[in-house]
Amino acid sequence: MENFLEKLKSLSSAEDFLNFFGVPYEQKVVNVSRLHILKRFFQYIRQEASLKAGDELQMFTLYRGLLQRAYGDFVKSTPAQEKVFKVFQDVDGKQHVSLESLKASMPMRAAA
Repeated sequence: MENFLEKLKSLSSAEDFLNFFGVPYEQKVVNVSRLHILKRFFQYIRQEASLKAGDELQMFTLYRGLLQRAYGDFVKSTPAQEKVFKVFQDVDGKQHVSLESLKASMPMRAAA
């Protein structure tokens, strides 16, 4: 029989995780935020101090609560507001390129 951690390793999509843990979800939320939900879920797992390997029921219950929390973050907010990924953390998701760096990146033109 597969243990809890082996089952977790076999999951790949946000829907896989949500279905495995029995977390109800709206597909439109998952379609927009699937990677953000999973990344936030794994951030919550890493922050959890009371995590003990061995008691699979306790782990399942804890992980389910963390996944519900991660999913809930994106029901009431957007990926840009939650800033899970670095691109959203850097200057509110705006990238700045100076005119000088653009000029420097252009190939030199031969004089006509």
